[in-house]
Amino acid sequence: MKRIRTHRDLRVYQLSFEAGMEIYKISKFFPKEETYSMTDQIRRSSRSVSGNIAEAFRKRRYPKSFISKLSDAESEAAETQVWLDYALACEYLDTEARAAINDKYEHIISMIVNMCIKPENWSC
Repeated sequence: MKRIRTHRDLRVYQLSFEAGMEIYKISKFFPKEETYSMTDQIRRSSRSVSGNIAEAFRKRRYPKSFISKLSDAESEAAETQVWLDYALACEYLDTEARAAINDKYEHIISMIVNMCIKPENWSC
């Protein structure tokens, strides 16, 4: 098993970064009138997931802070799912594209929840 030295070694970080980049690419095709609303919001929330995971990793020696930052990451992932629902309803995404990225966020959320359940496994 590979030793985890930085947040970049965490599989959940890698998946959340990958998902954030997918959101960026998908949102490039949103209508121009969504630039300052849906496009900005979905990009911000999707990028916040990996950002909060990185912060949590650096706070891992303090269980309450660690869990708090992971909770923020979980919330941002859920917010991203809401924006994906809007994108589908507005027909900016098709059902298959939304399902694929939504499934990725479900996996990310479950990984975050598991980290919260056993914060002692991540302390240094």
